[in-house]
Amino acid sequence: MELTILHEDKDIIVCYKPAGVATQTARLSQQDMVSLLKNHLAENDETPYIGVVHRLDQPVEGVMVFAKNKEAAADLSEQMKEHGIGKHYYAVTDGVPESTMGTLTNYLVTDHKTNTTSVVSKERKNAKKAVLAYNVVYIKGNCALINVSLKTGRQHQIRVQMAHMGCPLLGDQKYGKGKVQGIRTPGLCSYRITFNHPTTKKRMHFEVKPQNKVFQEYVEHL
Repeated sequence: MELTILHEDKDIIVCYKPAGVATQTARLSQQDMVSLLKNHLAENDETPYIGVVHRLDQPVEGVMVFAKNKEAAADLSEQMKEHGIGKHYYAVTDGVPESTMGTLTNYLVTDHKTNTTSVVSKERKNAKKAVLAYNVVYIKGNCALINVSLKTGRQHQIRVQMAHMGCPLLGDQKYGKGKVQGIRTPGLCSYRITFNHPTTKKRMHFEVKPQNKVFQEYVEHL
């Protein structure tokens, strides 16, 4: 797999992660972004250090930023903790939201044995607050293209919250209605990321166009 690098300097690498590729995995036979980026650095005679400051689910595509040294990793991790990194997604839902825009607030619990996340009551032990804002960009039949801005970063958050609302992501085999002909991964793309450069402090933003087949009918509306 060829890397698609959008920006690289001495502190960070911003790149596109294809759907189906893990951010990081312990499986020796499986490619992941961290291994690919370490190989990239080694080929350029650089120290193969890659700091992971955020993740995308394996079935999800989109833009990511990685740190090339511990100082940059610490700075970006702090930004992530303080919600200083903006993450925006496009999603295609199987069902049309009743409101064209809104904010979803739920409480989620993750079962690490099954790698699934569920909506629970606020009082549930280990429940974590999850907030996202969305607006409908385009409607086609019983599907909708929506723009999502994450306010928190919980496992499978968009997929779970949209499914709970009655509009699971098209092609989502875990939280949706199952397989869709020709579509193997959910219609979700992290298309835009914003953050402060860890050294210069300049506000940076990067965008990608969704490549997933599910977005083909919606590209002209992005």
